[in-house]
Amino acid sequence: MERSLVQITLFGLLLALVTTLPNKDNWDIYSFHINSTVSSRYATTVITSRVANRMDESKEIEFQVRIPKNAFISKFRMFIDGQVYDGVVKGKEKAQQQYTEAVSRGQSAGIVSSVGRTLEEFKTSVNVAAHKKVTFELTYEELLKRRLGKYELQIHARPMQPVKDFKVDVHINEQAGINFIEVKGGLSTKALANAITKTHADKQAWVYFYPTEAQQKTCDSCGEQGMNGDLVITYDVNRDTSLGDIKTSDGYFVHHFAPSSLTRIPKNVVFVIDRSGSMHGRKIQQTRIALLHILNDLAEEDYFGLITFANSINHWKQELVQANKKNLESAKTFARSIQAKGGTDINKAVLEGASILNAHPREGSASILILLTDGDPTSGVTNIEIIQSNVRGAIADKFPLYCLGFGFDVNFEFLEKMSLQNNGVARRIYQDSDADLQLKGFYEEVATPLLTDVTMIYLGGTNLTQTNFSQYYNGSEIVVAGQITDNDVETFTPQVVAISGRRRLTFSETNATVESTGTVSDNRIQRVWAYLTVKQLLEKELLLSGPEKENVKKEALELSLKYSFVTPLTSMVVTKPQGETTDVIHKPKEGETSQAQPRVSYHRSMTHLSAPHVMSAPIMPGLYSRQLYPVYPDIDALPKPRSGILGEAGKAGQYDEEHLLTSALLKPVTGRRNRHRTQRIMSIDTGAAPVLMTTRATLVVQPVTAKAPLSHRFLIKTENMSLPLCFDVTGDIRLKLLHHPSTELSVNGELDSVAYGGFKKIVIHFKADLQVEVDTNEITVREGQTVTRHTGQDHITAGSLTVIRRDKEIDVTAGDTRIVILIHVKDGTEFLWPVVRQQPSDNNTEGILALKPTVYEEVQQTPSTKLKIKDQETDVTRSNAVDYSIVSHPTLDCWLMPAESALQRRLDDFTVAQL
Repeated sequence: MERSLVQITLFGLLLALVTTLPNKDNWDIYSFHINSTVSSRYATTVITSRVANRMDESKEIEFQVRIPKNAFISKFRMFIDGQVYDGVVKGKEKAQQQYTEAVSRGQSAGIVSSVGRTLEEFKTSVNVAAHKKVTFELTYEELLKRRLGKYELQIHARPMQPVKDFKVDVHINEQAGINFIEVKGGLSTKALANAITKTHADKQAWVYFYPTEAQQKTCDSCGEQGMNGDLVITYDVNRDTSLGDIKTSDGYFVHHFAPSSLTRIPKNVVFVIDRSGSMHGRKIQQTRIALLHILNDLAEEDYFGLITFANSINHWKQELVQANKKNLESAKTFARSIQAKGGTDINKAVLEGASILNAHPREGSASILILLTDGDPTSGVTNIEIIQSNVRGAIADKFPLYCLGFGFDVNFEFLEKMSLQNNGVARRIYQDSDADLQLKGFYEEVATPLLTDVTMIYLGGTNLTQTNFSQYYNGSEIVVAGQITDNDVETFTPQVVAISGRRRLTFSETNATVESTGTVSDNRIQRVWAYLTVKQLLEKELLLSGPEKENVKKEALELSLKYSFVTPLTSMVVTKPQGETTDVIHKPKEGETSQAQPRVSYHRSMTHLSAPHVMSAPIMPGLYSRQLYPVYPDIDALPKPRSGILGEAGKAGQYDEEHLLTSALLKPVTGRRNRHRTQRIMSIDTGAAPVLMTTRATLVVQPVTAKAPLSHRFLIKTENMSLPLCFDVTGDIRLKLLHHPSTELSVNGELDSVAYGGFKKIVIHFKADLQVEVDTNEITVREGQTVTRHTGQDHITAGSLTVIRRDKEIDVTAGDTRIVILIHVKDGTEFLWPVVRQQPSDNNTEGILALKPTVYEEVQQTPSTKLKIKDQETDVTRSNAVDYSIVSHPTLDCWLMPAESALQRRLDDFTVAQL
């Protein structure tokens, strides 16, 4: 007998729209509950629905639920005829096997698909015997984000029939105290208003929504098919301490930081607006409306710029201008005249926006770059990786980039990656009637910067989530979670250091209360840490490539499996009675609207080549962790190299005989004679097993203890947004990094000549008797005759010098100079890389870190490329280098040249005899 389909729509935060309904008499939803518990802003929501099959025959009942896109499903189970069927979270590839098997049998499989602005949908189905019942129970978890001064929990109900036992229970428990709580939305008014009970008692609040069957038919958007509307629960917490709210439980902590009563920082903001042909019509109209609203909200101490772009750029002004009445009226006139036509040159437009901000720095202000576009780059530079590289180089961690993707045609992953690379976020603007309000709403979130360069410090803390934030905005919140070393709360000391305008602020409360949530069995704080860690690892994975990407991916997968989170790396296999369809819950990427089968991800496996054919050598640390180099059986057959030792960028380098004999990588060992001829044996350090290579067909693998000196690649940025220059420095050289005589500040560094990396030691001299020595293991401070050593995270003050040790960086402030020493990891080895984040107030500085951006001219392209720098011409080769001055260390294209040509001075002028 053909089974009729019963569709039951159950929603966690928002319930799904069902287009086909079965006969109401065939089935009965006799109970529908949503129970949401919020503690420390972390919401765990359980949806429970009980359904009865009233027919005399078996029936397939479909379960649909929509959950927030930021949420992770963590549990799904069905109760059928006394049996419990649990979903099991597996790695996506393993789950995919079961999914594929089901599809091959002609069975449908359940997935989660993206369905709207903030929602994604999960559905599954099960066969229920005649006169039997089934209970569906879905659990998902999310960290509520504070926006515009409040947290928001949204519940939308559309069960498509009145339900006798319908209730929503929300319990909020905040130890900091609840400042206010409000219930809004379409279901909170008129006929359903008295179905809502709200109770608020200091640290706890409850919201109950228990509409009767009659009420479910009589509200504004109700009828015979029941309710169709939403509840929006908003609240905020008390903020009595500037340090914020810190909770601990069973060795884990979560810190919510949102200080109030801070002085607003003036901002510099440049809007880069797409006016290409695809923006024609409603999009460009809404953009104009939003711009007019935004311009009205600018404060007079703000400075702003406005650029529109298609194939070409159209400036309102060539520079930042003050947001006074005259300029604002002029900008509004410009905004009203924006017309859509032409292609999309995103690269040129964003670089121009960055150039305007870079050209007009204002001390004590915060800069922001906002891009709005609705499509892929179609004009100018269209390679998205090159665009991302160009933008990274132009912004150089100086201000955040926010990318707003208008509609679903936009390449959102491209915008998301570019935003993350530049300390910003990407947001999709939905092409609905309120798109102008969406644009204005996003701007309001970043309209009022209060702090910049925010650093969260936790002495006695480990396994921390993100601790560095470029800016903190009014109405938002910074959340950090981690573990407490040895669960020793007594020695756990939190602190926040940030810049407010021209002042450096330290948020530290010696009497701050670090509160425990109570029972050891309460693992909510631990799950907050896991949730944040997985989210941030997934973002980090998007930015990486090669082995580093795989390592981050592996870590995120392990955590997802441990905590049973359905993430983009995992799926939940829905177990059912024998013979039923095997369903798989997948979490989609942003922008996936199809409810069809999920994508299958295939991962390339490395092709393993045997040692006699290929060996790996760590020649250029600034390029790749490993390069492959052919080993020729006969040295006479070796081709000449195209560019020094390395070939074209990204391809295997090739040695010729001269380079084999002269390269520092090749060290003569013993000569030996065989019966045919005398052969000279050369040893090559491969970074793994050293290889002995002869001038004929002999290839012997033997251990070689000596290591070859490494080359370290440096970048010099340029003023005109063209390719940067790069040069190599080889061996254990001690470099003068920064010398500022006026403040008696000197910074020197020693390159690591054997390990794969940059600097192994950096020494800072300040004033007459203060020295700070930094390596990857410890910080040594010598103040006069006193010597102290610091390991782990610490906050050190010596005179007017401050040193803050964090997980992967060391922040040094000496007078008006600020230097950040980043700790990078390559092939398991740590090394240092210094960056000047705040230059001395005068220009009387010298050293590698004091080099000014270079201006050059390309004077010849064939047969070889020549650049002209300060009337000097030099041959260059296009290559690439890792920019270790940025945390994410991107790989940039560059012009490779001798060090003296790039520096326009002898390299000896930048070396020191001792640190």
